[in-house]
Amino acid sequence: MIKERINIGIIESSDILYEGLLNILLRKQAGLKFYRLGDLDEFSRFNPLISLNVVLMNTLQVHNRMKLFRSFRKHKPGIKWIGVLHSLSDSDTISEFDDILRIDDRADDICRKVCSLASPENPGKSRNAEHSGLSERETEVLRALSEGLSNKEIADRLNISIHTVISHRKSLTQKTGIKSQSGLTIFAISNNIIRLD
Repeated sequence: MIKERINIGIIESSDILYEGLLNILLRKQAGLKFYRLGDLDEFSRFNPLISLNVVLMNTLQVHNRMKLFRSFRKHKPGIKWIGVLHSLSDSDTISEFDDILRIDDRADDICRKVCSLASPENPGKSRNAEHSGLSERETEVLRALSEGLSNKEIADRLNISIHTVISHRKSLTQKTGIKSQSGLTIFAISNNIIRLD
């Protein structure tokens, strides 16, 4: 899949999470070189001669450091940033990343996201409904759920039966592994299915 070496920075203080990400990526993909960084301050001192393609970063590292994080994004536009989400994080923080990895993502999905963003042919963000694995109708139901609409209101808006809405909600839960409406809303935001405008 990848022909040239990809340099990946991992900003993660937890040894378990760091080793887990490292082992998943090494097992599934050749041509990757890893650099472990403890925090954003260490990233700022990182060797300028090494060009990172992707940085995987615990989303908690951004809390109270958003100005610094945005500065790195602005001054190093060639780097793609993937947030590693293993605890509750606000939607503003999640939206700052090019993509999100969740603690319960499958190994193949993690590799696909990392390699997709690292690819030179992929200059934009990868998060959208198509990449989330949802059908067009499921995406419409998810958008309506995110607005706080009831099953009946969604059925009326989309001109479908309440039973069909419930079926789509079950499918959303199966595909995302998320049961709560607030969790589905965060999923929709983090996958650019809805915007916070």
